[in-house]
Amino acid sequence: MVRIDKIFEVVYGVNLELINCIITNNKIGIPFVSRTSKNNGVVAFVEEMEEHQTNPSHTISVAGSGSVLSSFYQEKPYYSGRDLFYLKPKVELTPIQMLYYSMVLEHNKYKYSYGRQANKTIKEILVPDVNQIPKEFLNINLEQPSQKKILNKEIDLNTKNWKYFELKDIFKLEKCKCSSATELLENGNDIYYIGAKKNENGIMQKVELVDDLVSKGNCIVFIGDGQGSVGYTTYQEVDFIGSTTLTCGYNTNLNKYIGLFFVAILDLERYRFSFGRKYGKEQVKKMKIKLPVTKTNEPDYKFMEEYIKTIHFSSTI
Repeated sequence: MVRIDKIFEVVYGVNLELINCIITNNKIGIPFVSRTSKNNGVVAFVEEMEEHQTNPSHTISVAGSGSVLSSFYQEKPYYSGRDLFYLKPKVELTPIQMLYYSMVLEHNKYKYSYGRQANKTIKEILVPDVNQIPKEFLNINLEQPSQKKILNKEIDLNTKNWKYFELKDIFKLEKCKCSSATELLENGNDIYYIGAKKNENGIMQKVELVDDLVSKGNCIVFIGDGQGSVGYTTYQEVDFIGSTTLTCGYNTNLNKYIGLFFVAILDLERYRFSFGRKYGKEQVKKMKIKLPVTKTNEPDYKFMEEYIKTIHFSSTI
């Protein structure tokens, strides 16, 4: 592991206020990147300003505050707002390698919060050296994913005849086991640590394996705490280490297609919860959701799987 400033020059961005820019009505203008965690950091497109130089292309934008350490590879020149840094490579890096370092920085977000900024410590963050980037990551295809469906047929999503089920009758529920990531886990490349967040499927970082803390994959994860994410769910296909604020739901019928169907249904119930109203194992047991049913009034898992396979992009799941 090396400090990030061995590989990148860490530069404070152009520091503009969006209110002082002329926003265009399309994507023809210059991207304006802020401290958000969405849309590659782009909040608007603005007209070019001769009096302000853009941040260079082929850099990584990094939020020093706000959505701390939200990091994105910027392929084109861009303007930026307050507390936005950019990382300019000191060595030759491909777009894939730049994306890798964006991901690594994101996985350090758990160390920060809205009240604990990264403005003064970005240079000190430890990352793998260039020759330590996993080979499987370097083989990622950057082409747009196929929009093809697995099943070319239409399925009527008529919920009129669906039935309500309590989650305790559908899932075997187990709590995740990691009570303190900072004390029990070390940075590594063995297994994913899943936390109480919805974005990026809950992935916080990769860590060294601790067998006693592992939860089995092929499950629905219920997020029981965490401001902004409580009440949401994710589907985890492979084994992982999870925060104790998470509850796993297991069902022998589950696969990645049925899992995504459940996530879509369960997230509709998220409005019932908030940061002050937890979503622990006992609350999950009592939750009811409406599902398609067979002729014998059992959950229709075949329908769930086939429906997901008929939507665009299902061939890339």
